Amino acid sequence: MAVLDILKESASEVLKQTNQIAGSKEACTEFGRGAGGDISTGLDLIAEKAVLDTIEKYHFRPTVIGEECGLIKGDSGYLIMDAIDGTTNAMRGIPFYCCSLAFATDYKMSSITDAVVMDLGTGDIYSSSKGKGSFMNGERLENTRKSGDTLQNMVVGMNISGVSHEVFSSLSYLLTKFKHARHFGANALELCYLARGFLDACLDFRNKIRITDMAAAYLVVNESGGKVYTMNGKILDNDFEQNTTLSFIAVRDYETYTRIASEVPVFK
Repeated sequence: MAVLDILKESASEVLKQTNQIAGSKEACTEFGRGAGGDISTGLDLIAEKAVLDTIEKYHFRPTVIGEECGLIKGDSGYLIMDAIDGTTNAMRGIPFYCCSLAFATDYKMSSITDAVVMDLGTGDIYSSSKGKGSFMNGERLENTRKSGDTLQNMVVGMNISGVSHEVFSSLSYLLTKFKHARHFGANALELCYLARGFLDACLDFRNKIRITDMAAAYLVVNESGGKVYTMNGKILDNDFEQNTTLSFIAVRDYETYTRIASEVPVFK
């Protein structure tokens, strides 16, 4: 069975096992901190087990890097897993959270070959294989709509949750420039919204995002024609170290990046 098909089935199993318990007491039960440092909930653990059981069914045994389970050594390749991205939304019953799964042949983001992000609120499934484009529910995502010609006209996803006072102060200029800033609460799904053309850019300057939060969506964005940059304008290509945290700017095209970078002091 192809890797992408295993990832799709794994995400579908997460949907099947979690769609009736989001927002329930069972979902909100806490079980200490996971490998990523956040509190693991009943929902997180159920979702992660659904993925692990599915890949085991197909005797697919890559090294797993998981938000809750941490590192599970395997035979070849890497599965980067955030079985529930947007856990707080899911616990509250807010229907914006997803399952994020990526497979890589080597230990860095540029080696990701297959990715699936399933919107667990709608059942929509975003998928990509390297060099083959990005798709939603089997339909190719075409990056054809032009981004806003000014910062004021752009629709931008921007995560400022838990940002320090110092960083927030430095971003005050940026916030006044964007008239249409959004934050939905699940980074992987927001990046898929970028690939879909709903957003012109996704920005996160908190240096808090982990690889598990965005590995799958990273490929979806790239294969849709978008790009993900570091704060100094280089193409993002981190390794998969679990304690690595990062900031990023994801855009639909390079023109959008240069427009933002030229007008916002945080890039200078």
